[in-house]
Amino acid sequence: MAAAASSLVSYGSGSDSENESEFGNVTSPQKVDPDAAAHLQPLKPGTITALAVLNSAPEVAVKEDVETGVHLDPALKEVTYNPTYETMFAPEVTDVVFFSYCDEQKELDEILAKRQKRGKNEEEAPAEEKTVLHVKEAYDYQGRSYLHVPQDVGINLRSADVPEKCYLPKKQLHVWTGHTKGVSAIRLFPVSAHLLLSCSMDCKIKLWEVYNDRRCVRTFIGHSKAVRDVCFNNSGTRFLSAAYDRYLKLWDSETGQCIARFTNRKVPYCVKFNPDEDKQQLFVAGMSDKKIVQWDIRSGEVVQEYDRHLGAVNTITFVDENRRFVSTSDDKSLRVWEWDIPVDFKYIAEPSMHSMPAVTLSPNGKWLACQSMDNQILIFGAQNRFRLNKKKIFKGHMVAGYACQVDFSPDMSYVVSGDADGKLNIWDWKTTKLYHRIKAHDKVCISALWHPHETSKVITCGWDGQIKLWD
Repeated sequence: MAAAASSLVSYGSGSDSENESEFGNVTSPQKVDPDAAAHLQPLKPGTITALAVLNSAPEVAVKEDVETGVHLDPALKEVTYNPTYETMFAPEVTDVVFFSYCDEQKELDEILAKRQKRGKNEEEAPAEEKTVLHVKEAYDYQGRSYLHVPQDVGINLRSADVPEKCYLPKKQLHVWTGHTKGVSAIRLFPVSAHLLLSCSMDCKIKLWEVYNDRRCVRTFIGHSKAVRDVCFNNSGTRFLSAAYDRYLKLWDSETGQCIARFTNRKVPYCVKFNPDEDKQQLFVAGMSDKKIVQWDIRSGEVVQEYDRHLGAVNTITFVDENRRFVSTSDDKSLRVWEWDIPVDFKYIAEPSMHSMPAVTLSPNGKWLACQSMDNQILIFGAQNRFRLNKKKIFKGHMVAGYACQVDFSPDMSYVVSGDADGKLNIWDWKTTKLYHRIKAHDKVCISALWHPHETSKVITCGWDGQIKLWD
């Protein structure tokens, strides 16, 4: 047993003694590569930062003016929660202002006050009225003004008789120039038709001679925006104008003075005097706010409102010995009203109907010709039923989008209308056949009027600023 223990001891020590005997007696320490054992060496304090800089991400300079949230610096404190979006990107608030109901109310009041102020300024300052007489003498040697009906034109302009037979106009007789922008409407002087009134997008209204020298006799200036419509009274001594500056103005045809102004802060699209002799102080205007408004010239006040349409009112036409009037609107309907009763007694609207922005009563008072936006002229009875006459539909022209005024020849044998291509179209009333087309204007031919005393004289106006006489 003792021999076994000694052999174990000698085994343990023997390996050393064997090594010693192999390599000799080595007492000097082994030479070791410093890099190989670098990770075992304790680090000097100076090298820590160097290593930290070496191993960490490059530091990004934070621009203070871009930074709008709370800057979380992990060096200062450990983030123990996930920051919310608000924490990271909350806008920097300097002075905390808590809005109350009062503040909102104050702001609203300010806005409304500003708006009213703006409206007041417009209302207080309508465009200044001026007039220019273009003829040398306003009165002739007998003291007669240009309103006097001429008797030397080879035709009796004072008679109420209509020409027996009318013929198709063939050639251009005259061009009236003077408007610098498109002409929007033309109206002939009542009964005699020896003068022509035109209103234009150049904000001016002009009065022209139809006979003799065919001069421009007077210009009426007083609207700040395009003039949309004009209307003479029965005697022709006064006329009304309606413009996009939201004003209706009453003018003296002879002196050029502006007699009165009317506005309800809406755009008037059409204006008509009541044709009754005893109601010449009343007029109606179709407005952009869907109403037809009736004014009294003497008081200057609104005396009635016809508020049933669902769109801007485009036309007003008196029918049935002026006891009633017909209105058309952007709502594609036709309504018939008794004078001074604000409820329509007839309402015509079919799913197939289009808007009808131009309506003309026939010379015999039996029919209404309506320019429909589907490139047709529709004829409605004007006497009690207001039925659509399906046998009389006039087609073949392009008018979609334009309120081209229709007219009849005085003997009811022809229907005339302009169109979008600037052409004058003439149809036969009996057969509804398109007889004749004349290239009248470079732009839209917006109105065509047949002279009530002439067999073949038609006046057209267009958006090229010209007014032309055809014969």
